[in-house]
Amino acid sequence: MSPERIASQEIMIGPYGASSLKAASAFHSAGANAAWFHGFDDASFAACDRFDLAACVEFPTFRADFSRRPELVPIGVDGQPIRYGDLVQGVCLSNQDFLAEIEANLRNGIRQFKPKGIWFDYLTYAGWFETPQPDLQDNCFCRSCIADFCQTTGIDADTPLQIIAEHGDSWHHYKRHKIAGYARHYASLVHEIHPGCIIGIYMCPWQPSEFDGALGRIFGQDYHLLADSVDVFTPLIYVYKSGREPSWGKAYLEASDRFVPPGKKVQLILDYLDFPGSLEKTARSGVASWGFQMYGGGAIFDYGEQIDIFRRSAEQIRLMWQDRAILQE
Repeated sequence: MSPERIASQEIMIGPYGASSLKAASAFHSAGANAAWFHGFDDASFAACDRFDLAACVEFPTFRADFSRRPELVPIGVDGQPIRYGDLVQGVCLSNQDFLAEIEANLRNGIRQFKPKGIWFDYLTYAGWFETPQPDLQDNCFCRSCIADFCQTTGIDADTPLQIIAEHGDSWHHYKRHKIAGYARHYASLVHEIHPGCIIGIYMCPWQPSEFDGALGRIFGQDYHLLADSVDVFTPLIYVYKSGREPSWGKAYLEASDRFVPPGKKVQLILDYLDFPGSLEKTARSGVASWGFQMYGGGAIFDYGEQIDIFRRSAEQIRLMWQDRAILQE
């Protein structure tokens, strides 16, 4: 989608999660016009069609159940499979069978459903950031991954320790470009089938300088390298899970012009666990989010007071975008 076309799109607001669509008849009156849900789910698309909602897919890229697919566990600097629990995601990027599965699923889903938007999730190297104390492990050092690094860079290295000790900057540069290359490939594939589809990406919510540059160093996500492929950047602002303050989303937005390329949209995904504080502070940000998603947001529609808060916040953000559009004319 061209920058001009995404700029003309109405901002998108709504809950994340297929279960939220049980309340879809109330979305528009609450200020919501979209829904995000996992995968190409027939029932969710049908509900969106019925209630005139923009259907947006969260597409799991490099995510797998390691207990079922142990061959996908990345190798760490010590030459062993990385430590992981239930939450760590990201796979060995040399597993061609898995990558072929991902691409086939993406092609088939886009061709069948043609969603309003698709948001790539876990389009990163392995790790986890929804915790106050992240276990940050540099990874993807199997023999095939090392061989690809050497072939790509012209560097002669044999072991993870040698790469980190002697070629660390080149390794982390390689990782950022590797993720950006997958983003270009997947975005091109989507637009080949469905040119009007909005491309979003769920981002590690850290600013580039946090945790010693872990956004790029560990996860391989780089706003500037991704910008040609992505219309909307969506950082996961999960306050309670990450041990942050309710003003985190507001602060992120107001700092975003320092690291998000001009003209690119930032749309936060907030967590119902943090409702209403995180949303209300986000709505008062001096820099508006391009709408918002609410993870687990279906629960908001169970109570009239919550719906009112959601509606007021949506109205505030829409007014900010309208004012911005007037200023740019």
